[in-house]
Amino acid sequence: MPLLTIITITYNAEQFLERTLRSVAKAARLVPGVVDEVEYILVDGASQDGTLQIAEQYSSLFTRILSEPDKGLYDAMNKGLSLATGDYLWFLNAGDEVHDGQVLSRLLHAFQDPADVYYSDALFVDDSGQEIGLRSQVTPHALPKEIHWQDFALGMKISHQAFIVRRTIVPAYDTTNLSADIDWEIKCLKRSQKTVYLPFVLCRYLTGGISARHRRRSLLDRFKVLRGHFGLFPTVVNHIRIVARGLRFYSFKK
Repeated sequence: MPLLTIITITYNAEQFLERTLRSVAKAARLVPGVVDEVEYILVDGASQDGTLQIAEQYSSLFTRILSEPDKGLYDAMNKGLSLATGDYLWFLNAGDEVHDGQVLSRLLHAFQDPADVYYSDALFVDDSGQEIGLRSQVTPHALPKEIHWQDFALGMKISHQAFIVRRTIVPAYDTTNLSADIDWEIKCLKRSQKTVYLPFVLCRYLTGGISARHRRRSLLDRFKVLRGHFGLFPTVVNHIRIVARGLRFYSFKK
């Protein structure tokens, strides 16, 4: 049984997929015996472009490639969860990258001190691959060295691609909510007996995505998620704090 399952979700992702696959291949080459320690699964939503042809060029990298119609991103992610056999799960979607060639070896070393959740910062990049900055520096979401689910009262503290979870504690994603990733992380942290901060950056995160494209619905769905975990009145108050914090942060940045 592998220690780590990396899952990549794609749909018509030919523009960015190779960026992800190159980064995984580079990191894997630097880890002796990585074939036994890491499995790599691609879940594709029946892409109509060159996504699968690109994936086939890296076929030796994959343990499993599944391509079939799905009901959206979180349905595909649930399929990935059902296929995974590793002790830990890491989602890297098309366009996201392993931060550098040392990440996998450092991550496998960290697993020697078992925890339920590992997390770190994420480096934001744009479509061209140009670095924007660490998430904790270019957004209002500072990243604490110790974290609890209650810290999500003001929004998502950890990038989804910098959040690695023991497979035995993960819930399914809510396929009806565009902010299901926040809900999933909170639920994982509620179940975690030990959560560990990693002192190195796990990933290069491609900004944008479904939440950015459907901003208004995503914000409403985030409110629903936080209301479910924190209650209505605290969530209303906290959203006022979120707006005020954002205004202060971006005013200061200017």
